Amino acid sequence: MKYYENVLGLIGRTPLVKINRLAFGIKATVLAKMEQLNPGASVKDRIGVAMIDAAEREGVLKPGGTIVEATSGNTGIGLALVAAVRGYRCIFVMTDKASVEKRRYLKALGADVVVTPASAKPGTPDHYISTAQRIAAETPNSFYPNQYAHPANPEAHYRTTGPELWEQTEGRITHFVAGLGTGGSISGTGRFLKEKSSAVRIIGADPYGSVFKTYKETGQLVAATPYLVEGIGQEIIPENVHIKYVDEIINVTDRESFEASRQLGKVEGIFCGGSTGTNFVAALRAARHLDENGVVVFIVCDTGEHYLTKHHSDEWMKEKRLLEPQKITAGLINETKNLNSPKTLVSVSPHERVADVLAKMNELALSYIPVLEEGKSVGAVRENRVLARALDKRELLESPVSDVMDVSFPVVDVDDSAADVTRQLRSSPAVLVEEYGRITGIITRHDVLDSPMGNPRE
Repeated sequence: MKYYENVLGLIGRTPLVKINRLAFGIKATVLAKMEQLNPGASVKDRIGVAMIDAAEREGVLKPGGTIVEATSGNTGIGLALVAAVRGYRCIFVMTDKASVEKRRYLKALGADVVVTPASAKPGTPDHYISTAQRIAAETPNSFYPNQYAHPANPEAHYRTTGPELWEQTEGRITHFVAGLGTGGSISGTGRFLKEKSSAVRIIGADPYGSVFKTYKETGQLVAATPYLVEGIGQEIIPENVHIKYVDEIINVTDRESFEASRQLGKVEGIFCGGSTGTNFVAALRAARHLDENGVVVFIVCDTGEHYLTKHHSDEWMKEKRLLEPQKITAGLINETKNLNSPKTLVSVSPHERVADVLAKMNELALSYIPVLEEGKSVGAVRENRVLARALDKRELLESPVSDVMDVSFPVVDVDDSAADVTRQLRSSPAVLVEEYGRITGIITRHDVLDSPMGNPRE
């Protein structure tokens, strides 16, 4: 029988996958190192087992001990996998910037999770690293790996990731692209590849707002500014960032990172996180001027399943003003309209009593309401017009809606653009949203004006 003794045997030896459609026009070969295929779905599985192995060898982690670490999520997951197999307790400290999926993943693996504000500065009591250090100091029989300084972090990549890439590319790799967070992936892999060939270019992919590019180019440590990509970038220089192995650092915006991540899933079938998007953008920039001999490998850091409520959500992207205007559709406007607007479509039948419909509109503070029959729009009730007519002819209140309704509001498809919606709203107070032949929503002028996207131009 062929099997692994436990899930840890699945860590490493991840394959390379060629990028095809998104590398159109590029002569070089662009390859993705599929680290999301590790059992914890990220590159950090490698260092999780490496740091615990080292702690056990050194006697600093004893049976029944507690692992305490500061993490953006993935290192915690890697550590939690080992802890589950070997019987350790885990406490992880994360900032509120980390996705809710990662928190739930850690809890599902049996870990305790402490959340601190992302705004806390390094060295302050509320900073996530300071909090983890304090908890470790207060917890008997605990082990604080400190992935930012633990030598097993870059060493794991020197022993595994680097040799794998050299073997998989038959020594033809010319460029390696990875993010700089703890520094382990790029430092360990970069060191190995440089020892094999000094011609291999090691490229750091880093979000705007992080300190690494300025530090690499000037030696100066500037103040970091906020960015949304998780797991990479820093406001300090960790010990495990061995900058001497890094030839170049390329800055990438949040918008570029998230769009690249989303496109990798939609076009190449590689469902990944935002930091992978950062790496991919940098890889394409490096590959753009290479000939057919160029072989550029970038790290796919983790799975997109960790970010379903973040950049893989149109609603979140729109809220952060990162969604391209042409990608804002009628359906998205309807789903993310003002909190005071009903989230489900409120409609009436042409056979309902006018007085009952007016009462419903008053209760829900609606000025107009669509009239639907079998899912199709047949008219609209405008409160001010009906009330004006009822003042002169009170018996209309007992009539069916069909006697007083106006013509239907314009109908747009769920995939129509925001510009299409705006165009219709110039001559109508509302438009109806149709999906697969049925009316599913309504958008008013207020919904568009209150939207974070603003009023889209044609």
